[in-house]
Amino acid sequence: MNDHRQWAREAIRIIEADFQRSADTHLIPLPLPGFPEVELYFKDESSHPTGSLKHRLARSLFLYALCNGWLRPGAPVIEASSGSTAISEAYFARLLGLPFIAVVPATTSQEKIAQIAFYGGQSHLVNDPTQLYAESERLARETGGHFMDQFTYAERATDWRANNNIAESIFTQMRFERHPEPAWLISSPGTGGTTATLGRYVRYRQHATRVLCADAERSVFFDSYTSGDRSLLLDCGSRIEGIGRPRVEASFLPQVIDAMIKVPDALSLAAMHYLAERLGRRVGGSSGTNLIGALMAARQMRAAGEEGSIVAILCDGGDRYATTYYDQDWLVAQGYQLPGLIAAVTACVERGEALPETVLRAGI
Repeated sequence: MNDHRQWAREAIRIIEADFQRSADTHLIPLPLPGFPEVELYFKDESSHPTGSLKHRLARSLFLYALCNGWLRPGAPVIEASSGSTAISEAYFARLLGLPFIAVVPATTSQEKIAQIAFYGGQSHLVNDPTQLYAESERLARETGGHFMDQFTYAERATDWRANNNIAESIFTQMRFERHPEPAWLISSPGTGGTTATLGRYVRYRQHATRVLCADAERSVFFDSYTSGDRSLLLDCGSRIEGIGRPRVEASFLPQVIDAMIKVPDALSLAAMHYLAERLGRRVGGSSGTNLIGALMAARQMRAAGEEGSIVAILCDGGDRYATTYYDQDWLVAQGYQLPGLIAAVTACVERGEALPETVLRAGI
């Protein structure tokens, strides 16, 4: 066995040992008084060692790269990210003793940049979010490193059939609930990899469960889903960190999604604040987007006379947004007026009232 093969074998052992030291994430019920026929659960991915859903993805990406022979001892790992994937990849790079460079938008929260640094990574800030990919490729060429490219490889690096992916975990944890087979799974798209895993798994296991993808305002995923056009581009980045993209990523698989919505950013942040109040702790903006998706699904179920369960993804914790989404001065400076929207979310959850008509929808 040559030296590189031996190094990769030891690296895989280290990652698998780290996985065995970690417990699964929690499934948290959230009562919906306005929808007594629906039971809502949040899959709390913030309890991973690096604090987000992206911990699963980073582990899969590192294993995929190692098994493909793409990583080398001492060679840097480079990733384009809005922050959370970079935090998780920095963690795994440190486990393997590899340098790590995160190529992130200049608007990324300081809390995320600090966490990348905590795990030994460097942050390379880019003013134009549409240039993250090109800059990552340049750095990989110049340093002799490997561009991990989560947006291309997310859907193929994850073993969607089993191997404790997020879908298998959800169904295992739901098996003793009143409605063990969820009517809907709700996820927002960053790479598109999570919705691809959910959609593939329910088909593979022959579940009747539907998958709803809840997109951000500044993103092309919803528009691509409704038009079928994968060439769509935006000249700006998403304001809900971690989700929404200016181009249609390779990991976005619309064929395994049953419905999509596009949520205005202000409504996502209002739902985030409501959810944080209900849970007694801060959550990220994408969890607010997913709450809106869950409420849309609940309204659809009630209209169809259905009862059952919904599982939505709680993507990350809110402490990394303390100086942005949870700072009132920042919200005002960005033009967000949330009190009325928080009241609307409350009315929907508590009394089943309609959400603002600004939510775009397809298939629901």
